[in-house]
Amino acid sequence: MSERAISRERMYERKPALRRWLFVHKWSSLICTLFLLLICITGLPLVLRDEIDGLLDDALPYARVAVSLDRVVEASRKMYPGETIISVFVDDDEPKIMVFMASSWEAFKANRRAIHSIRFDAHTGDVLKQTKPFGEDGLTFLQLMLSLHRDLFAGLAGELFLGAMALLFIAAIVSGIAIYGPFMRKLDFGTVRAARSRRLKWLDLHNLLGVVTLGWALVVGATGVINEFSTPLFALWQQTDVRAMLAPLQGKPVPQTSELSSPQTAYDTVKAAFPEMTTTSVVFPGAPFGSPHHYVVWTKGKEPLTSRLFSPVLVDARSGALISAVTMPWYLRALELSRPLHFGDYGGMPLKIIWVLLDLVTIFVLGSGLYLWFARSPAAKLSPAAMPLPSPGGAE
Repeated sequence: MSERAISRERMYERKPALRRWLFVHKWSSLICTLFLLLICITGLPLVLRDEIDGLLDDALPYARVAVSLDRVVEASRKMYPGETIISVFVDDDEPKIMVFMASSWEAFKANRRAIHSIRFDAHTGDVLKQTKPFGEDGLTFLQLMLSLHRDLFAGLAGELFLGAMALLFIAAIVSGIAIYGPFMRKLDFGTVRAARSRRLKWLDLHNLLGVVTLGWALVVGATGVINEFSTPLFALWQQTDVRAMLAPLQGKPVPQTSELSSPQTAYDTVKAAFPEMTTTSVVFPGAPFGSPHHYVVWTKGKEPLTSRLFSPVLVDARSGALISAVTMPWYLRALELSRPLHFGDYGGMPLKIIWVLLDLVTIFVLGSGLYLWFARSPAAKLSPAAMPLPSPGGAE
């Protein structure tokens, strides 16, 4: 065993807490690094998804008049008779209305991807583009990136697995902070020993960039965990608050299509009742994430921060009367706030560029961690206390 390895072994014996941190850092890093590389690589285009989607969009251009939601809904039903309208989305950034449909509520509840959309010009009501159910005509580039980034094409199991990887990432960061000081105590901050061995130079770069991106990595890791648990969080809300709210209506028949009041009226009613909010979409009665007896009209704030906070309003599907605004629980508020923080899409192009650059640096940190692990010296590989794979903030 080399003199350096022996010296390191003695330091571990004097500091059992450091050895525990090293153990946590080693295994949390080793387990999650490859998956985090995938998440970081797929996250790059997702930060710029609006811009990429605009470049790849082959829809017709918009016109300059106005159209009623009722007309759009009627046109959708004529195009696909017998199908069910899931929701209608009114974009506040560009003049488009999206109608989402499925063959039936049962088909949609069994497979949330069994949904297709029709894009209408919000000014004329003309159809600009149609899609098939998810994946039937091949995945778009952004759909592929999003599916890999979100659930590895494994649904809820994939979401929970990547959520666990994000937790390990946070553990690797925290343990890297704990071991950075002891291993760098004799060096100035930011030192890169380029004149020494190639591996030592990579190690110093790995440590420096890891510490520089530390805050960003913690934010993205923590918000990633919250995002991956969105499905069970919404399920919890449905089983608690939503169920209690709908309890008085238990046993009452679900309105048929012919009994539904005007979706445009529901939209206008909410818009008039909450002028400080932006009305974004109307979810039809029967949706698994809605109510069997109401239109759920989603609203959001108009300020940069509150524009990421969505609030549902219930409108009686038969009469069109406003019932109540629903207060979202704290954990869904946290989920709503985590999404823009995760993708950096709340501050325009300058913030997106910063997010992309930090993502690229994190890819380097993770890749260099793999290199440092596999490029260990023979003596270090034989030592039971050999330094584990570092992650952001790690050190050797």
